[in-house]
Amino acid sequence: MRAADVVVIGAGQAGLAAAHHLARVGLEPDRDFVVLDHAPRPGGAWQFRWPSLTYGKVHGMHALPGMELTGADPDRPSSEVIGAYFHAYEHRFGLRVHRPVDVRAVREAAGAGSGGRLLVETSEGPYATRALINATGTWDRPFWPRYPGQETFLGRQLHTSGYPGPGEFAGLRVVVVGGGASGTQHLMEIADVAAATYWVTRREPVFHEGPFGPEQGRAAVALVEERVRRGLAPRSVVSVTGLPLNDAVRDARARGILDRLPMFDRITPTGVAWDDQRITDVDADVILWATGFRPAVDHLAPLGLREPGGGIRVKNTRAVRDGRVHLVGYGPSASTIGANRAGRTAVRSVVRLLAEHAENVAPAPVVAGTAA
Repeated sequence: MRAADVVVIGAGQAGLAAAHHLARVGLEPDRDFVVLDHAPRPGGAWQFRWPSLTYGKVHGMHALPGMELTGADPDRPSSEVIGAYFHAYEHRFGLRVHRPVDVRAVREAAGAGSGGRLLVETSEGPYATRALINATGTWDRPFWPRYPGQETFLGRQLHTSGYPGPGEFAGLRVVVVGGGASGTQHLMEIADVAAATYWVTRREPVFHEGPFGPEQGRAAVALVEERVRRGLAPRSVVSVTGLPLNDAVRDARARGILDRLPMFDRITPTGVAWDDQRITDVDADVILWATGFRPAVDHLAPLGLREPGGGIRVKNTRAVRDGRVHLVGYGPSASTIGANRAGRTAVRSVVRLLAEHAENVAPAPVVAGTAA
């Protein structure tokens, strides 16, 4: 078993930001802290994004702390641009990320000599650690809603996480489910090549005009943060900000691409159907679920962190049920700028925890004896 003062799980934006701040306070990679990442290469979730999502289409990508991303070609796939940037960042700061490593479970370390450590069980062996920074994001947990008749559909069903780009939908009838940014991006791409597209959402989409400034951003983050404080499952920041009404979206609305249908009631072998007879059932070849993701935190289950509301209650970044565990890129910090800030906040708390431990185990002072 290997020991480290801190284990960071995940090397996306949040994990690299945390690792950077750990190094800045004097902790040494691979001695004092270790970064574990299950992905095959640098880039976090960005490396899995569809090729048509070019860097110029990325909304609100903030640089990692200490190193700007400059000179990127806006027409190059974001997976390549950001993957190369993360690779250069790891190399520049010597972060020595271990990959690919799967983290299977985190639990209380057993035994008299455990010293209050956590046991991190991984595919490269166990680690004993005093503090854990969890930065696993959401990409590994795509959310697939379930509807009656779903298993009978004769066409293709896929999720945003497996979206290949618009080319594979040429000449097909496509139902896109989901009212977020991914859903609208998919629709606007697919509509140019598909035989027909249909947009289905649970709620009426909200579009906002004008700049989305710091005040609006803080208000949106506060709404997500309140859910996390109450132990509810977090919603994404994007879910409370609405959709930006830019020129491309205006054009798509004018062309009828973003004419929204309410959520269907069931799936048939040949499409989707509504109980409301005023809505005509739709025949489809493909159902594309742009329905978002959930936090990838199942490996933390042995620690019993979840609240009755389904989420992990977090104060700043610290799990309320276990102060050794910090969650970055979770809830209000699930954005590139939020992940950077959360990484710094988590490290400050971890440093205090390590200092308290050092004080508790410090050797007793030596008292000079009286000469015989």
